[in-house]
Amino acid sequence: MLQCQAPTCGYIYNPTTRDRQERKIPPGTKFENLPDDWRCPLCGVNKNSLNV
Repeated sequence: MLQCQAPTCGYIYNPTTRDRQERKIPPGTKFENLPDDWRCPLCGVNKNSLNV
């Protein structure tokens, strides 16, 4: 699991469940394997900004 570190967000990406905003991303997808254009469904920060 990965928690978004943007101020006031806290969204948790859990690879064992389907991302609730990105229905095309299958369960089990690791964060590093998400598309480069993935964004946090709550605050909109992009994947590359999270520095994971």
